[in-house]
Amino acid sequence: MKPKESVCNGLVDGTFVSLLERQQLSSPSVIVIGGGISGIAAARSLFNASFKVLLLESRDRLGGRIHTDYSFGCPVDMGASWLHGVCNENSLAPLIRCLGLPLYRTSGDNSVLYDHDLESFVLFDVDGHQIPQQLVIEVGEIFKKILKETEKVRDEHSEDMSILQAISIVLDRHPHLRQEGLAHEVMQWYICRMEAWFAADADMISLKTWDQENVPSGGHGLMKQGYYPVIKALAKDIDICLNHRVKKIADCHSKVLVTVEDGRNFVADAAVITVPLGVLKANLIEFEPRLPQWKVDAISELGVGIENKIALCFDTVFWPNVELLGVVASTSYACGYFLNLHKATGHPVLVYMAAGRFAYDMEKLSDEATVNFAMLQLKKMLPEATEPECNRLKKRLSP
Repeated sequence: MKPKESVCNGLVDGTFVSLLERQQLSSPSVIVIGGGISGIAAARSLFNASFKVLLLESRDRLGGRIHTDYSFGCPVDMGASWLHGVCNENSLAPLIRCLGLPLYRTSGDNSVLYDHDLESFVLFDVDGHQIPQQLVIEVGEIFKKILKETEKVRDEHSEDMSILQAISIVLDRHPHLRQEGLAHEVMQWYICRMEAWFAADADMISLKTWDQENVPSGGHGLMKQGYYPVIKALAKDIDICLNHRVKKIADCHSKVLVTVEDGRNFVADAAVITVPLGVLKANLIEFEPRLPQWKVDAISELGVGIENKIALCFDTVFWPNVELLGVVASTSYACGYFLNLHKATGHPVLVYMAAGRFAYDMEKLSDEATVNFAMLQLKKMLPEATEPECNRLKKRLSP
């Protein structure tokens, strides 16, 4: 996709002044920098409001952390894959419904597993023995009680602490809630799932804010056909340039001058910047004038969690017909789980999920070693597991 001559044309020949003169005779123009869901949604809104819009994206694809992979012959979301809050309050829900995209419901609003219900999963110990469902449910109820008690800890302390530290305080106060043996390992799996929801370890999750997230009502739905159709619909008719890495954004003569990596310049009346937080943290874009200090400080202090996926496609289905298959362990770090896409979509695909420090550590492995590790975890649960026909890895959902 290349920019049209009439929209924020690049300065290959001619001068900046002549381009300004041409644009003064045209409609207001905006350059959107970054082709993730935020950038595409912004571009769509501006386009619908009759602005001239050019979107610059550094990758060779749109979507950012939304990335639907079709290499298995079926859609597999290696980035975002759920709609959290299936209701009109969620601005994506009406669009998804309008596009006729089906959702697979994985949980209601109050699931202890956050985006899955207790009814559709099986857990195994490290020796491959299935854990009784009743034990899993009982430990889940105890986990809810522990989290409820952390609210009292929060009220008693003016300074923040991690949710893990608060859980430790609760268990010291209420020893009867402490679990031993297999029940302790199941409890660690629940903590592992909590860490996956926040894409951070429990000792990094804020006690004061962990339950303050305003998730719209309506439960959680998995995108059966992937998120790419949403990206495609939002991008329709918008002037988009892929493989255009922005290096500088300058305020010039009441206009915005954007310089890309190969030295070309683009000019518009305004710019909307939706690049990933990691790009801003790494100072990969020069701003002229410099960003105000309060904004630099905010960028520095913000963090982003990490969750990685390993998708494995098999010739035949040999696993139980449940949404999640998990392995418990003595620490949350050693626990793990697979998302069963076959139940949701009918395709023989399992997706191993890794979050927090575990995800960071996994990134140090080669692709081959990463797949081997995932298969080792799968064979702990299902010794008869066959080798995958093919696999795909997504290391880091954001740079």
